[in-house]
Amino acid sequence: MPLSIGIDIGGTNLRAARISGTGEILDRISEKSAPDPELVLSRIADMVRRFESPEVAAIGIGVPGRVDARLRTVLSGGYVNLASVSLAERLEDIAGKPVVVDNDCNMALVAEMALGAGRGHGNIVMFTIGTGIGGAVAQNRQIMRGRATAGQLGHITVDVNGETCACGRRGCVETTSSGTALGRHIARAGLGPDVSIDQLFDRDAAGDIQALGILEAWARPLRAAIDTAVAVLDPDLVLLGGGLGRAAHRALACAPALAPWYQCKVEPAQLGDDAGVIGAGLQALAGEAGIAPALPLPSVQFGRARRAVLVNGIPASGKSTVSRGIADRMGWPLLALDTVKNPFLEVLGGGDREFNRTLGRASYQAIWSVVGEAPAGTNVIVDAWFGFQPRQLLEDHLRKAGVQQTAEIWCHAPGEVLAERYRARLGQRPAGHPGAAYIPELIELARRAEPLRRGPLFDVDTTKPIDFGAIAEWLRAVIGASSA
Repeated sequence: MPLSIGIDIGGTNLRAARISGTGEILDRISEKSAPDPELVLSRIADMVRRFESPEVAAIGIGVPGRVDARLRTVLSGGYVNLASVSLAERLEDIAGKPVVVDNDCNMALVAEMALGAGRGHGNIVMFTIGTGIGGAVAQNRQIMRGRATAGQLGHITVDVNGETCACGRRGCVETTSSGTALGRHIARAGLGPDVSIDQLFDRDAAGDIQALGILEAWARPLRAAIDTAVAVLDPDLVLLGGGLGRAAHRALACAPALAPWYQCKVEPAQLGDDAGVIGAGLQALAGEAGIAPALPLPSVQFGRARRAVLVNGIPASGKSTVSRGIADRMGWPLLALDTVKNPFLEVLGGGDREFNRTLGRASYQAIWSVVGEAPAGTNVIVDAWFGFQPRQLLEDHLRKAGVQQTAEIWCHAPGEVLAERYRARLGQRPAGHPGAAYIPELIELARRAEPLRRGPLFDVDTTKPIDFGAIAEWLRAVIGASSA
Protein backbone atom coordinates (compact mmCIF):
# COMPACT_ATOMS: atom_id res chain seq x y z
CA MET A 1 0.00 0.00 0.00
CA PRO A 2 1.46 3.40 -0.95
CA LEU A 3 2.22 6.00 1.68
CA SER A 4 1.76 9.75 1.65
CA ILE A 5 3.10 12.82 3.41
CA GLY A 6 0.50 14.95 5.16
CA ILE A 7 1.37 18.55 6.02
CA ASP A 8 -0.63 20.90 8.25
CA ILE A 9 0.26 24.58 8.11
CA GLY A 10 -0.70 26.46 11.25
CA GLY A 11 -0.12 29.94 12.56
CA THR A 12 2.17 28.57 15.28
CA ASN A 13 3.50 25.24 13.98
CA LEU A 14 4.12 23.40 10.74
CA ARG A 15 3.41 19.69 11.15
CA ALA A 16 4.29 16.88 8.79
CA ALA A 17 3.74 13.13 9.00
CA ARG A 18 4.20 10.04 6.91
CA ILE A 19 0.71 8.51 6.58
CA SER A 20 -0.39 4.98 5.68
CA GLY A 21 -3.35 4.26 3.43
CA THR A 22 -5.49 3.60 6.51
CA GLY A 23 -4.59 6.90 8.15
CA GLU A 24 -1.94 5.65 10.56
CA ILE A 25 0.85 8.11 11.42
CA LEU A 26 4.14 6.31 10.85
CA ASP A 27 6.54 9.23 11.51
CA ARG A 28 6.07 12.87 12.42
CA ILE A 29 8.02 16.10 12.72
CA SER A 30 7.17 19.69 13.60
CA GLU A 31 8.74 23.07 12.85
CA LYS A 32 7.87 26.60 13.85
CA SER A 33 5.63 28.48 11.47
CA ALA A 34 6.43 31.94 10.13
CA PRO A 35 4.61 34.88 8.50
CA ASP A 36 7.04 34.83 5.55
CA PRO A 37 5.55 32.53 2.85
CA GLU A 38 8.93 31.78 1.30
CA LEU A 39 10.30 30.69 4.67
CA VAL A 40 7.25 28.48 5.22
CA LEU A 41 7.74 26.86 1.81
CA SER A 42 11.43 26.26 2.57
CA ARG A 43 10.64 24.57 5.87
CA ILE A 44 7.93 22.41 4.28
CA ALA A 45 10.36 21.34 1.57
CA ASP A 46 12.91 20.33 4.23
CA MET A 47 10.30 18.24 6.06
CA VAL A 48 9.30 16.53 2.83
CA ARG A 49 12.92 15.66 2.06
CA ARG A 50 13.25 14.05 5.49
CA PHE A 51 10.26 11.80 4.77
CA GLU A 52 11.09 11.03 1.16
CA SER A 53 11.09 7.32 0.24
CA PRO A 54 10.03 5.17 -2.75
CA GLU A 55 6.82 4.20 -0.92
CA VAL A 56 5.61 7.82 -0.71
CA ALA A 57 3.20 8.34 -3.58
CA ALA A 58 1.84 11.85 -2.95
CA ILE A 59 1.81 14.88 -0.67
CA GLY A 60 -1.18 16.62 0.87
CA ILE A 61 -1.10 20.10 2.41
CA GLY A 62 -3.69 21.75 4.61
CA VAL A 63 -3.50 25.54 4.32
CA PRO A 64 -5.25 28.14 6.51
CA GLY A 65 -7.48 30.61 4.74
CA ARG A 66 -9.38 30.35 1.47
CA VAL A 67 -8.23 27.62 -0.89
CA ASP A 68 -9.60 26.59 -4.29
CA ALA A 69 -8.82 22.91 -3.89
CA ARG A 70 -9.84 21.99 -7.43
CA LEU A 71 -7.34 24.47 -8.88
CA ARG A 72 -4.83 23.88 -6.05
CA THR A 73 -4.68 27.62 -5.50
CA VAL A 74 -4.37 29.51 -2.22
CA LEU A 75 -6.63 32.54 -2.49
CA SER A 76 -5.98 34.17 0.87
CA GLY A 77 -4.66 33.48 4.30
CA GLY A 78 -4.75 34.97 7.74
CA TYR A 79 -1.84 34.41 10.07
CA VAL A 80 0.08 32.52 7.36
CA ASN A 81 -0.76 33.95 3.93
CA LEU A 82 0.49 31.74 1.11
CA ALA A 83 -1.56 33.39 -1.64
CA SER A 84 1.60 34.78 -3.23
CA VAL A 85 3.25 31.34 -3.49
CA SER A 86 2.49 28.71 -6.16
CA LEU A 87 2.59 26.16 -3.40
CA ALA A 88 1.50 22.99 -5.19
CA GLU A 89 3.56 23.54 -8.33
CA ARG A 90 6.74 24.53 -6.52
CA LEU A 91 6.57 21.66 -4.07
CA GLU A 92 5.93 19.24 -6.94
CA ASP A 93 9.06 20.54 -8.65
CA ILE A 94 11.03 20.06 -5.44
CA ALA A 95 9.68 16.65 -4.45
CA GLY A 96 8.77 15.09 -7.78
CA LYS A 97 5.45 13.89 -6.28
CA PRO A 98 1.85 14.95 -6.95
CA VAL A 99 0.60 17.53 -4.44
CA VAL A 100 -2.95 18.06 -3.16
CA VAL A 101 -3.82 21.38 -1.49
CA ASP A 102 -6.95 22.13 0.52
CA ASN A 103 -8.11 24.24 3.42
CA ASP A 104 -6.64 22.95 6.68
CA CYS A 105 -10.02 22.52 8.38
CA ASN A 106 -11.37 20.56 5.42
CA MET A 107 -8.41 18.22 5.86
CA ALA A 108 -9.13 17.87 9.56
CA LEU A 109 -12.80 17.10 8.96
CA VAL A 110 -11.87 14.43 6.41
CA ALA A 111 -9.78 12.74 9.09
CA GLU A 112 -12.48 13.04 11.77
CA MET A 113 -15.07 11.50 9.42
CA ALA A 114 -12.73 8.66 8.53
CA LEU A 115 -11.21 7.87 11.91
CA GLY A 116 -12.44 10.23 14.61
CA ALA A 117 -15.53 11.78 16.14
CA GLY A 118 -17.28 12.15 12.78
CA ARG A 119 -17.56 8.44 12.08
CA GLY A 120 -21.17 7.45 11.52
CA HIS A 121 -22.36 11.01 10.88
CA GLY A 122 -23.30 12.37 7.47
CA ASN A 123 -23.81 16.10 8.11
CA ILE A 124 -21.15 17.81 10.20
CA VAL A 125 -20.05 21.35 10.97
CA MET A 126 -16.51 21.71 12.31
CA PHE A 127 -14.80 24.71 13.89
CA THR A 128 -11.06 24.48 14.52
CA ILE A 129 -9.96 26.74 17.36
CA GLY A 130 -6.30 27.70 17.28
CA THR A 131 -4.34 30.82 16.42
CA GLY A 132 -7.38 31.68 14.30
CA ILE A 133 -10.65 29.84 13.70
CA GLY A 134 -11.09 27.56 10.73
CA GLY A 135 -14.25 25.91 9.51
CA ALA A 136 -15.48 23.06 7.37
CA VAL A 137 -18.88 21.62 6.50
CA ALA A 138 -19.79 18.13 5.30
CA GLN A 139 -23.15 17.23 3.81
CA ASN A 140 -23.82 13.53 3.23
CA ARG A 141 -20.15 12.99 4.16
CA GLN A 142 -19.02 15.23 1.31
CA ILE A 143 -17.11 18.45 1.88
CA MET A 144 -19.17 21.47 0.85
CA ARG A 145 -17.26 23.89 -1.35
CA GLY A 146 -19.73 26.28 -2.96
CA ARG A 147 -17.95 28.05 -5.79
CA ALA A 148 -14.63 27.16 -4.18
CA THR A 149 -14.22 28.14 -0.55
CA ALA A 150 -17.41 27.42 1.41
CA GLY A 151 -17.03 26.66 5.10
CA GLN A 152 -15.18 29.77 6.30
CA LEU A 153 -16.93 29.56 9.66
CA GLY A 154 -14.33 31.66 11.45
CA HIS A 155 -15.77 34.63 9.56
CA ILE A 156 -19.32 34.36 10.83
CA THR A 157 -20.10 37.83 12.17
CA VAL A 158 -20.92 37.90 15.88
CA ASP A 159 -20.47 41.66 16.50
CA VAL A 160 -21.04 44.13 13.67
CA ASN A 161 -19.23 46.80 15.67
CA GLY A 162 -16.42 44.51 16.74
CA GLU A 163 -12.74 44.41 15.98
CA THR A 164 -11.43 44.41 12.44
CA CYS A 165 -10.67 40.92 11.17
CA ALA A 166 -7.91 39.86 8.79
CA CYS A 167 -10.65 39.24 6.20
CA GLY A 168 -11.47 42.96 6.17
CA ARG A 169 -14.79 42.81 8.03
CA ARG A 170 -15.59 43.52 11.64
CA GLY A 171 -16.63 41.25 14.46
CA CYS A 172 -15.89 37.83 12.97
CA VAL A 173 -15.91 35.04 15.54
CA GLU A 174 -12.18 34.62 14.87
CA THR A 175 -11.66 38.05 16.47
CA THR A 176 -13.48 37.00 19.66
CA SER A 177 -13.03 33.26 20.21
CA SER A 178 -9.70 32.16 18.73
CA GLY A 179 -6.56 31.48 20.73
CA THR A 180 -5.30 34.92 19.78
CA ALA A 181 -8.55 36.45 20.98
CA LEU A 182 -8.31 34.54 24.27
CA GLY A 183 -4.93 36.21 24.85
CA ARG A 184 -6.57 39.60 24.31
CA HIS A 185 -9.38 38.79 26.76
CA ILE A 186 -6.80 37.79 29.37
CA ALA A 187 -4.76 40.96 28.80
CA ARG A 188 -7.82 43.22 29.00
CA ALA A 189 -8.67 41.65 32.33
CA GLY A 190 -5.26 42.77 33.61
CA LEU A 191 -3.78 39.28 33.84
CA GLY A 192 -0.35 38.33 32.57
CA PRO A 193 0.35 36.49 29.29
CA ASP A 194 1.48 33.41 31.24
CA VAL A 195 -2.10 32.67 32.42
CA SER A 196 -3.25 29.51 30.63
CA ILE A 197 -6.73 28.31 29.75
CA ASP A 198 -6.38 25.50 32.31
CA GLN A 199 -5.58 28.05 34.99
CA LEU A 200 -8.70 29.99 34.03
CA PHE A 201 -10.81 26.86 34.45
CA ASP A 202 -9.21 26.22 37.84
CA ARG A 203 -9.84 29.80 38.96
CA ASP A 204 -13.42 29.64 37.76
CA ALA A 205 -13.98 26.40 39.70
CA ALA A 206 -12.67 28.17 42.79
CA GLY A 207 -15.22 30.97 42.35
CA ASP A 208 -13.01 33.58 40.65
CA ILE A 209 -15.47 35.99 38.98
CA GLN A 210 -12.73 37.50 36.81
CA ALA A 211 -11.88 34.10 35.31
CA LEU A 212 -15.55 33.41 34.66
CA GLY A 213 -15.83 36.74 32.86
CA ILE A 214 -12.91 35.88 30.57
CA LEU A 215 -14.34 32.45 29.76
CA GLU A 216 -17.77 33.94 29.02
CA ALA A 217 -16.27 36.63 26.78
CA TRP A 218 -14.42 33.92 24.88
CA ALA A 219 -17.26 31.38 24.68
CA ARG A 220 -20.41 33.43 24.05
CA PRO A 221 -19.48 34.63 20.55
CA LEU A 222 -18.49 31.07 19.64
CA ARG A 223 -21.89 29.86 20.85
CA ALA A 224 -23.53 32.50 18.64
CA ALA A 225 -21.52 31.31 15.65
CA ILE A 226 -22.43 27.67 16.36
CA ASP A 227 -26.12 28.58 16.67
CA THR A 228 -25.93 30.42 13.35
CA ALA A 229 -24.29 27.46 11.61
CA VAL A 230 -26.86 25.08 13.10
CA ALA A 231 -29.76 27.29 11.98
CA VAL A 232 -28.41 27.47 8.41
CA LEU A 233 -27.13 23.90 7.94
CA ASP A 234 -29.06 21.73 10.45
CA PRO A 235 -26.14 19.28 10.96
CA ASP A 236 -26.09 16.00 12.87
CA LEU A 237 -23.06 17.14 14.82
CA VAL A 238 -20.87 20.16 15.52
CA LEU A 239 -17.21 19.35 16.15
CA LEU A 240 -14.68 21.60 17.86
CA GLY A 241 -11.13 20.79 16.84
CA GLY A 242 -7.74 22.42 16.76
CA GLY A 243 -5.37 22.97 19.64
CA LEU A 244 -8.06 24.67 21.76
CA GLY A 245 -11.03 22.60 20.62
CA ARG A 246 -11.46 20.69 23.87
CA ALA A 247 -11.02 23.83 25.93
CA ALA A 248 -13.59 25.67 23.80
CA HIS A 249 -16.02 22.78 24.25
CA ARG A 250 -15.56 23.00 28.01
CA ALA A 251 -15.93 26.78 27.99
CA LEU A 252 -19.30 26.53 26.22
CA ALA A 253 -20.73 25.48 29.58
CA CYS A 254 -20.46 29.19 30.38
CA ALA A 255 -22.61 29.99 27.33
CA PRO A 256 -25.34 27.36 26.92
CA ALA A 257 -27.52 27.32 23.82
CA LEU A 258 -30.74 29.21 24.55
CA ALA A 259 -32.87 29.02 21.42
CA PRO A 260 -34.76 25.71 21.37
CA TRP A 261 -34.98 25.73 17.58
CA TYR A 262 -31.23 25.68 17.09
CA GLN A 263 -30.05 22.74 19.15
CA CYS A 264 -27.39 20.31 17.98
CA LYS A 265 -24.92 18.02 19.70
CA VAL A 266 -21.53 19.72 20.09
CA GLU A 267 -18.53 17.48 20.72
CA PRO A 268 -14.74 17.89 20.82
CA ALA A 269 -12.88 16.38 17.89
CA GLN A 270 -10.98 13.21 18.74
CA LEU A 271 -7.81 13.40 16.68
CA GLY A 272 -6.42 16.64 18.10
CA ASP A 273 -3.47 18.14 16.27
CA ASP A 274 -3.09 14.93 14.26
CA ALA A 275 -6.31 15.51 12.30
CA GLY A 276 -4.76 17.93 9.82
CA VAL A 277 -1.84 15.73 8.78
CA ILE A 278 -3.98 12.57 8.65
CA GLY A 279 -6.62 14.21 6.47
CA ALA A 280 -3.97 15.75 4.22
CA GLY A 281 -2.26 12.40 3.79
CA LEU A 282 -5.48 10.58 2.98
CA GLN A 283 -6.57 13.22 0.48
CA ALA A 284 -3.14 13.02 -1.13
CA LEU A 285 -3.61 9.31 -1.78
CA ALA A 286 -7.03 10.01 -3.27
CA GLY A 287 -5.55 12.58 -5.62
CA GLU A 288 -2.66 10.31 -6.52
CA ALA A 289 -5.17 7.82 -7.95
CA GLY A 290 -6.02 10.23 -10.75
CA ILE A 291 -9.16 11.59 -9.09
CA ALA A 292 -9.62 15.36 -8.76
CA PRO A 293 -7.46 16.14 -5.72
CA ALA A 294 -10.08 18.29 -4.03
CA LEU A 295 -12.23 15.29 -3.17
CA PRO A 296 -12.01 14.16 0.47
CA LEU A 297 -11.70 10.64 1.73
CA PRO A 298 -15.29 10.14 2.89
CA SER A 299 -16.83 11.92 -0.12
CA VAL A 300 -18.81 10.22 -2.83
CA GLN A 301 -16.09 10.19 -5.45
CA PHE A 302 -13.04 8.77 -3.71
CA GLY A 303 -11.16 6.63 -6.20
CA ARG A 304 -8.68 4.46 -4.28
CA ALA A 305 -10.79 3.51 -1.29
CA ARG A 306 -12.87 0.37 -1.12
CA ARG A 307 -16.51 1.17 -0.51
CA ALA A 308 -19.16 -1.03 1.06
CA VAL A 309 -22.93 -0.98 0.83
CA LEU A 310 -24.10 -2.41 4.16
CA VAL A 311 -27.47 -4.10 3.61
CA ASN A 312 -28.56 -4.32 7.21
CA GLY A 313 -31.52 -5.92 8.93
CA ILE A 314 -32.45 -8.65 11.38
CA PRO A 315 -33.20 -12.21 10.18
CA ALA A 316 -36.16 -12.42 7.74
CA SER A 317 -36.15 -8.64 7.19
CA GLY A 318 -35.82 -9.07 3.42
CA LYS A 319 -32.22 -7.94 3.14
CA SER A 320 -31.23 -10.88 0.91
CA THR A 321 -33.84 -9.88 -1.67
CA VAL A 322 -32.72 -6.28 -1.46
CA SER A 323 -29.04 -7.23 -1.74
CA ARG A 324 -29.58 -9.37 -4.83
CA GLY A 325 -31.64 -6.64 -6.47
CA ILE A 326 -28.90 -4.07 -5.84
CA ALA A 327 -26.21 -6.42 -7.16
CA ASP A 328 -28.24 -7.03 -10.34
CA ARG A 329 -28.73 -3.30 -10.86
CA MET A 330 -25.25 -2.08 -9.98
CA GLY A 331 -23.09 -5.02 -11.07
CA TRP A 332 -21.19 -4.99 -7.78
CA PRO A 333 -20.07 -8.18 -5.99
CA LEU A 334 -22.32 -9.43 -3.18
CA LEU A 335 -21.04 -11.08 -0.01
CA ALA A 336 -23.73 -12.44 2.33
CA LEU A 337 -23.18 -13.87 5.79
CA ASP A 338 -25.34 -16.92 5.07
CA THR A 339 -23.61 -17.53 1.72
CA VAL A 340 -20.32 -17.92 3.58
CA LYS A 341 -21.73 -19.77 6.59
CA ASN A 342 -24.24 -22.24 5.08
CA PRO A 343 -21.76 -24.43 3.14
CA PHE A 344 -19.89 -25.06 6.38
CA LEU A 345 -23.12 -25.99 8.17
CA GLU A 346 -24.00 -28.39 5.35
CA VAL A 347 -20.60 -30.07 5.27
CA LEU A 348 -20.25 -30.23 9.06
CA GLY A 349 -23.81 -31.40 9.59
CA GLY A 350 -25.03 -28.45 11.63
CA GLY A 351 -24.54 -27.86 15.33
CA ASP A 352 -26.13 -26.14 18.29
CA ARG A 353 -26.92 -22.45 18.47
CA GLU A 354 -23.60 -21.54 20.09
CA PHE A 355 -21.76 -23.27 17.24
CA ASN A 356 -23.92 -21.32 14.78
CA ARG A 357 -22.92 -18.06 16.47
CA THR A 358 -19.24 -18.99 16.44
CA LEU A 359 -19.43 -19.87 12.76
CA GLY A 360 -21.26 -16.59 12.13
CA ARG A 361 -18.44 -14.61 13.71
CA ALA A 362 -15.87 -16.46 11.62
CA SER A 363 -17.92 -15.91 8.47
CA TYR A 364 -18.20 -12.20 9.30
CA GLN A 365 -14.42 -11.98 9.58
CA ALA A 366 -14.01 -13.94 6.35
CA ILE A 367 -16.21 -11.46 4.47
CA TRP A 368 -14.04 -8.51 5.46
CA SER A 369 -10.86 -10.47 4.72
CA VAL A 370 -12.16 -11.01 1.18
CA VAL A 371 -13.03 -7.33 0.86
CA GLY A 372 -9.53 -6.43 2.01
CA GLU A 373 -8.06 -8.47 -0.85
CA ALA A 374 -10.21 -6.73 -3.48
CA PRO A 375 -8.61 -4.15 -5.79
CA ALA A 376 -8.53 -0.56 -4.62
CA GLY A 377 -11.66 1.28 -5.72
CA THR A 378 -13.90 -1.80 -5.44
CA ASN A 379 -17.54 -1.34 -4.45
CA VAL A 380 -18.94 -4.34 -2.58
CA ILE A 381 -22.39 -5.20 -1.18
CA VAL A 382 -22.39 -6.90 2.22
CA ASP A 383 -25.59 -8.60 3.42
CA ALA A 384 -25.66 -9.16 7.20
CA TRP A 385 -27.41 -8.31 10.44
CA PHE A 386 -24.69 -5.96 11.65
CA GLY A 387 -26.23 -5.69 15.09
CA PHE A 388 -25.20 -9.25 15.98
CA GLN A 389 -21.64 -8.13 16.71
CA PRO A 390 -20.24 -5.10 18.62
CA ARG A 391 -20.04 -1.89 16.60
CA GLN A 392 -16.33 -1.52 17.30
CA LEU A 393 -15.68 -4.91 15.69
CA LEU A 394 -17.24 -3.65 12.48
CA GLU A 395 -15.11 -0.51 12.61
CA ASP A 396 -12.00 -2.63 13.09
CA HIS A 397 -12.93 -4.86 10.14
CA LEU A 398 -13.62 -1.85 7.92
CA ARG A 399 -10.29 -0.27 8.83
CA LYS A 400 -8.31 -3.46 8.20
CA ALA A 401 -10.13 -4.04 4.91
CA GLY A 402 -9.37 -0.51 3.72
CA VAL A 403 -13.06 0.41 3.48
CA GLN A 404 -13.21 4.16 3.83
CA GLN A 405 -16.78 4.85 2.82
CA THR A 406 -20.02 3.03 3.60
CA ALA A 407 -23.67 3.48 2.70
CA GLU A 408 -26.38 1.65 4.62
CA ILE A 409 -29.62 0.08 3.39
CA TRP A 410 -31.87 -0.59 6.40
CA CYS A 411 -34.39 -3.39 5.77
CA HIS A 412 -37.26 -3.84 8.20
CA ALA A 413 -40.81 -5.11 8.67
CA PRO A 414 -43.14 -5.62 11.66
CA GLY A 415 -42.22 -8.48 13.96
CA GLU A 416 -45.35 -10.48 13.08
CA VAL A 417 -44.45 -10.36 9.39
CA LEU A 418 -40.90 -11.45 10.13
CA ALA A 419 -42.23 -14.32 12.23
CA GLU A 420 -44.32 -15.63 9.33
CA ARG A 421 -41.39 -15.34 6.92
CA TYR A 422 -39.06 -17.11 9.32
CA ARG A 423 -41.58 -19.89 9.99
CA ALA A 424 -42.16 -20.43 6.24
CA ARG A 425 -38.49 -21.11 5.52
CA LEU A 426 -37.62 -23.28 8.51
CA GLY A 427 -37.46 -26.39 6.34
CA GLN A 428 -35.20 -24.73 3.77
CA ARG A 429 -32.31 -23.84 6.07
CA PRO A 430 -29.36 -26.10 6.95
CA ALA A 431 -29.26 -27.73 10.36
CA GLY A 432 -27.65 -25.43 12.89
CA HIS A 433 -29.82 -22.37 12.29
CA PRO A 434 -32.19 -21.53 15.16
CA GLY A 435 -35.58 -23.21 14.85
CA ALA A 436 -39.15 -22.20 15.67
CA ALA A 437 -38.22 -21.50 19.28
CA TYR A 438 -36.36 -18.42 18.03
CA ILE A 439 -39.51 -16.72 16.68
CA PRO A 440 -40.60 -14.94 19.93
CA GLU A 441 -37.06 -13.62 20.27
CA LEU A 442 -37.17 -12.45 16.64
CA ILE A 443 -40.42 -10.53 17.25
CA GLU A 444 -38.89 -8.78 20.24
CA LEU A 445 -35.72 -8.02 18.27
CA ALA A 446 -37.84 -6.38 15.57
CA ARG A 447 -39.19 -3.93 18.15
CA ARG A 448 -35.78 -2.70 19.29
CA ALA A 449 -33.46 -3.17 16.29
CA GLU A 450 -31.96 0.01 14.87
CA PRO A 451 -29.83 0.81 11.83
CA LEU A 452 -26.13 1.57 12.26
CA ARG A 453 -26.52 5.13 10.97
CA ARG A 454 -22.94 4.98 9.77
CA GLY A 455 -22.91 7.38 6.87
CA PRO A 456 -25.76 7.80 4.36
CA LEU A 457 -28.87 5.73 5.14
CA PHE A 458 -31.68 4.44 2.86
CA ASP A 459 -34.76 3.02 4.60
CA VAL A 460 -36.58 0.05 3.01
CA ASP A 461 -39.91 -1.22 4.36
CA THR A 462 -39.90 -4.71 2.85
CA THR A 463 -43.67 -5.13 3.27
CA LYS A 464 -44.03 -2.72 0.34
CA PRO A 465 -42.88 -3.07 -3.30
CA ILE A 466 -39.14 -2.38 -3.41
CA ASP A 467 -38.16 0.46 -5.74
CA PHE A 468 -34.76 -0.78 -6.90
CA GLY A 469 -34.51 2.11 -9.35
CA ALA A 470 -34.68 4.60 -6.49
CA ILE A 471 -32.12 2.62 -4.48
CA ALA A 472 -29.74 2.47 -7.45
CA GLU A 473 -30.12 6.20 -8.10
CA TRP A 474 -29.40 6.93 -4.44
CA LEU A 475 -26.32 4.70 -4.45
CA ARG A 476 -24.95 6.41 -7.54
CA ALA A 477 -25.33 9.72 -5.72
CA VAL A 478 -23.73 8.69 -2.42
CA ILE A 479 -21.16 6.19 -3.72
CA GLY A 480 -20.38 8.16 -6.86
CA ALA A 481 -20.01 5.30 -9.33
CA SER A 482 -22.09 4.10 -12.23
CA SER A 483 -23.45 0.61 -12.54
CA ALA A 484 -21.42 -1.99 -14.42
